[in-house]
Amino acid sequence: MNDRNAAPNRVPWPPIIYLAAIAAAIVLGLLYPLPWITEPLSDLLFAAGWLAVAGFAAMEFSAVRALNRAKTTIRPDKPSDHLVTDGAFSFTRNPIYFGNTLLMIGIGLIAGSLWFIGLAVVAAFATQKLAIEREEKHLQARFGKKYIDYTKRVRRWI
Repeated sequence: MNDRNAAPNRVPWPPIIYLAAIAAAIVLGLLYPLPWITEPLSDLLFAAGWLAVAGFAAMEFSAVRALNRAKTTIRPDKPSDHLVTDGAFSFTRNPIYFGNTLLMIGIGLIAGSLWFIGLAVVAAFATQKLAIEREEKHLQARFGKKYIDYTKRVRRWI
């Protein structure tokens, strides 16, 4: 198999990274609870958390729908059959990973847990290093100028 058709990763890193970050946030929150902001600001953060969760749901729905319409894989350990640039992919090149980060931040705001918020940033960084950068090389090899033009129009995250 040539480089153009090779999968970007052998391991589906993003779901592993985000699930590990969520588990770590729960355990650390139980073992070492951190102080949280008091009312009335905590009420605003709680509401913002629900908005973040709603944003996650909308982004995931839009991204999965776009991938299904294009008949390409959602799996980060499989090669892409088509370059998807519509739906949520029209404003971020990584809507599912961005959505996962948004979900963790939303949970942190709802639960009043700084661990979720901090580990969301760590998970996003790890995802970029272990998955996104490899996926970008795969997409550039597979789709060439079409992908390069897309990267000039749409940011990696937001």
